[in-house]
Amino acid sequence: MDTTADLNRRDDSDMAASRKAIHYYPLIRHADLCEETKHECVEIIVASCEKYPSNHEAAAKQIKETLDKRCGPSWHCVVGETFALEISYETKNIIYMFLNSNLGVCAWKCS
Repeated sequence: MDTTADLNRRDDSDMAASRKAIHYYPLIRHADLCEETKHECVEIIVASCEKYPSNHEAAAKQIKETLDKRCGPSWHCVVGETFALEISYETKNIIYMFLNSNLGVCAWKCS
């Protein structure tokens, strides 16, 4: 027989699972990319941030290295909850997005 405490624990774990499921829903703030590259960038960014949820430096490094391999060098990446940037980038080679509404990611190509 389930007790109230057991049901509450299940409710809490269900809520945590649902929060985790939507945790990495991407919100694209700005993208100057062709559609195919944009989808590829979003997949790379989401996968990297899922792999390193509390290590933004490792996520940024993986995003940069993966984009360099798949889209050619030289990509740059910033990942964090708070940052400001002023950059120059190659036309059609930037994406700025948020995950979980508070984790910002900006990746751009600049030779």
